[in-house]
Amino acid sequence: METCSEEREKDQREASILGDILEVIFSHLPLIHLVSPSHVSRAWNRALSTSLRHVHPVKPWLTLHIQNPRTLHLTTTFAYDPRSRTWFQIHAPHPNHTSPLRASHSTLLYTLSHREFAFSLDPLRLHWHHACPPRVSRTDPIVARVGPCIVVAGGACDFEDDPLAVEAYDMESRAWTRCQSMPAILKDSSASTWLSAAVAGERMYVTEKNSGVTYTLDCNTMTWKGPLEVRPNLSVFHCVTGAIHGRLMVAGMVGGAEEVEEVKLWEVKGELAVESELGYWCEELAAMPKEMMVKIMGEVSGSIEVNWIGNSVYFQNLWKAEEIVVCEVGSGGSCEWESVRNVTVSDVSRMQRTVFCGAHVGLRDLKRAISKNCMFVERVV
Repeated sequence: METCSEEREKDQREASILGDILEVIFSHLPLIHLVSPSHVSRAWNRALSTSLRHVHPVKPWLTLHIQNPRTLHLTTTFAYDPRSRTWFQIHAPHPNHTSPLRASHSTLLYTLSHREFAFSLDPLRLHWHHACPPRVSRTDPIVARVGPCIVVAGGACDFEDDPLAVEAYDMESRAWTRCQSMPAILKDSSASTWLSAAVAGERMYVTEKNSGVTYTLDCNTMTWKGPLEVRPNLSVFHCVTGAIHGRLMVAGMVGGAEEVEEVKLWEVKGELAVESELGYWCEELAAMPKEMMVKIMGEVSGSIEVNWIGNSVYFQNLWKAEEIVVCEVGSGGSCEWESVRNVTVSDVSRMQRTVFCGAHVGLRDLKRAISKNCMFVERVV
């Protein structure tokens, strides 16, 4: 006959085994499907938390916002969860946008017009921050979040005196500050079409995509330093900078615009300060597998867009949007490549604007969204 202490030990062992089984089960489910289990009991919630932390951690989502170019408030939102390799359509109340949606090739989504600057840092874009527009009118600026500020640089309208003007919006004081203008050498390529921006620490790196010439904005002093040369070698004809794990990265296309031979990823090593004697260099991490190159390039080269989300790099050919290639970079520099079928592509979507962005979505964000009557409908590949 078992004593009370023996029975308690047996119950604890059974609970431990049940918890282990639940952790494995939860690791195979999409994040959205874990909302209901989190409400079952404390034991289930503990197993769920352990599974998400240690067994199969949450990964940032890729979000696609498809906007009707004539009726801008008609926007359809899709999300890809790389943890479960699942696509969802998100049905949520959208603000009545009167300007085209734009993204910073990371997690910042915004609109900009002569009437308003609106942006959302909320993972599921349920909350938008509305502010006065910058003093300088702009059509295609670089926009990036650096700490408590949103930096808007270049892309000024033709009638403005300074096409290189830089302004910073302080999210705490809700005020704009005029900063030192971008270096004069960037005058003929001051728009986001020709420049890429990356934020690592308290510095914003602005890179001319063709030459790799890079200038650094120190966001403490709001002054520029440079130039630096981050193009890995002369065979790279187009490069885009981004940041992963707080480190500056370069994604580059090798060959020529008419025939892209390779797509590679490099990490910028060393000391990037201009006055440093230590120097810096680009260390190659990986090249996109040939079979994936064929999937996104096809028989035409097209224009490849690069988005940096969390520790992943997403590559899309704007002329052949059916396929997306993802490179996940480990903390030690290891790279895992994957091809993802883009289920959002249709004859209708081809005629509309598609904006790629990222979102650090957690279980709490999904619970809040569901409480506000948002729906997540799984899309089958």
